[in-house]
Amino acid sequence: MSEPIAFDTRFDAPHGVAVTLSPLLRRVVAPNPGPVTFTGTCSYVVGRGTVAIVDPGPDDPAHVEALLAAVAGESVGHVVVTHTHRDHSPAARAIVAATGARLVGCGPHRPASVLPDGVANPMEASGDRDYRPDLEMREGDAIAGAGWSLVAVETPGHTANHLAFALPEERALLSGDHVMAWATTFVGPPDGAMGPYMASLSKLLAREDDVVYWPGHGGPVTEPRRMVRAILAHRRQREEAILARLRAGDSAVPEIVANVYRGLAPALHGAAALNVLAHLEDLAAREVVRVEGPLSLAARFAMA
Repeated sequence: MSEPIAFDTRFDAPHGVAVTLSPLLRRVVAPNPGPVTFTGTCSYVVGRGTVAIVDPGPDDPAHVEALLAAVAGESVGHVVVTHTHRDHSPAARAIVAATGARLVGCGPHRPASVLPDGVANPMEASGDRDYRPDLEMREGDAIAGAGWSLVAVETPGHTANHLAFALPEERALLSGDHVMAWATTFVGPPDGAMGPYMASLSKLLAREDDVVYWPGHGGPVTEPRRMVRAILAHRRQREEAILARLRAGDSAVPEIVANVYRGLAPALHGAAALNVLAHLEDLAAREVVRVEGPLSLAARFAMA
């Protein structure tokens, strides 16, 4: 039996306050708590003097004001975005306008999978489709300031365009929403895809230099490789549970959710359904299961 994930939900950082985490990192938490954002989005200031702001957060004037106050008297050279969900990227526009910084990071929002005609996009409201970077970063691309650098690590899965950023001077990884300490990452079509997500986890597991992750929500991941191994095992167990339900006769996503996620809070049922759909999409691509009709939350599934 694999070791259970050791979640850490002890996080009481106040909203709007710049907290020093390390010589090169400060964090400001946005006031957007919720079922999938935990206590709010974590925005990071990297460096001193000439700085970068990573994941500026939602379109919230109070959060923008708090970030600008945190860097008062400093030069913001870059605003860096890990991915284009609306809790991470929209504030970039206001901060770029106020500072003249260069907007860099992930590419424009795009789906991981294409839904058939006539099938509604359940993630339509989540994507920041106005985001356009001055520089789209790819694997290994880097930006730098005085005494610091950020190196892009492609980690698709939560979204198709997701990047993490290594801070080699502190052996740290700003992991965005790919790996967090407080909960497993949401992966749901069409924004996200389970196959790339699992591959990205395996990729991070092979990185031996990272000793801490600073995620997009919640506190640090202090044993990152142990956490990644546990998440990989958890996802494989979830896949086996879904397959067991298909073998037992379940064929629809709501049936599978009801049986696999017993006792889940009602507010999380929608996210659980999309997680199940992501697993089923991956299983169908691997020809382990078959889909009856277009891939959607209303589709029927069976063992291949």
